[in-house]
Amino acid sequence: MTSSGASLSADAARGALYLLMLIRAFEERVLQLVSDGSIRGTTHPYVGQEAVAVGACMALRADDWVVSTHRGHGHLLAKGGDPNRLMAELFGKAAGYGGGKGGTQHMADFAVGHLGSNGVTGGGIPIGTGAALSAQMRGTSQVVAVFFGDGAANQGTFHESLNLASLWRLPAIYVCENNLYAMSTPMRDACAIEHIADRAAAYGMPGVQADGMDVLAVAAAMHAAVEHARAGRGPTLIECKTYRFLGHSKSDQRAYRSREEEAAWRERDPITRLRAVIAARGLASATDVDAIERDAVAAVDAAVDFARRSPFPDPHAVLDGVFADANDRCPS
Repeated sequence: MTSSGASLSADAARGALYLLMLIRAFEERVLQLVSDGSIRGTTHPYVGQEAVAVGACMALRADDWVVSTHRGHGHLLAKGGDPNRLMAELFGKAAGYGGGKGGTQHMADFAVGHLGSNGVTGGGIPIGTGAALSAQMRGTSQVVAVFFGDGAANQGTFHESLNLASLWRLPAIYVCENNLYAMSTPMRDACAIEHIADRAAAYGMPGVQADGMDVLAVAAAMHAAVEHARAGRGPTLIECKTYRFLGHSKSDQRAYRSREEEAAWRERDPITRLRAVIAARGLASATDVDAIERDAVAAVDAAVDFARRSPFPDPHAVLDGVFADANDRCPS
């Protein structure tokens, strides 16, 4: 696939559009559920960044792996995760990915190649690097897509991981979702260079910039990086220039950026852009596109219903899966 999506099939286009719409509908519903108290705590919405997760996963095999972040619902859904189990986890129900104990920042589905989200900024980068080492040592030809934000690119884990991955030619693809802000800190105030992809040269790996608001551009960059990794040529750093339409988390009122800036980025909405490509190339009719959107919303409706009907965890199982409890004592 080229950056323009020249080889895009009708099935691939419809599948990508469905995932974009599913993630958008899921995240918007979660925000409503947090507001009305159905879901406790907060959430970090992925609204606006959907093209990165979907485009990246379009280039992966079913047995390839991804490692996620605190803003990770979209990564899980794009890799084939179950909306029902994801929603149940947010509701704190036993049917959730973490049995209702992990919540929004801590879930994984090894069956679809999702190795876990992570509440620590940059915490997933060395995990993904280790997974890539495992794939290399086992000779499986798997690749690992490691998602992280622009803020995490300033963590030591980023530099250490990319250095080792390049040194050992690991099959890792580092996908930086540069949404311009680390919480409320503009990237320009935290990074001495304009493009995070430029850092790749210091580690001897390709550094690529991609339009993170264009699912086809992300997919094209990922396809090239995947081929590079499977050929044994090592990792790639892809910087996806993107934007979160909403706040860092549910309580963020976005006082640090202008509404004019937000409006300009909304004009580049990844769903609107893919719909335009589909219409221009005759890959689906307007009726088909409307049906895809209804299916996505229906899947979210079903997930909410599943979560509401599911039981809470058994209180007696509160310590199951916990590595330490109150009965543990340090030796005196």
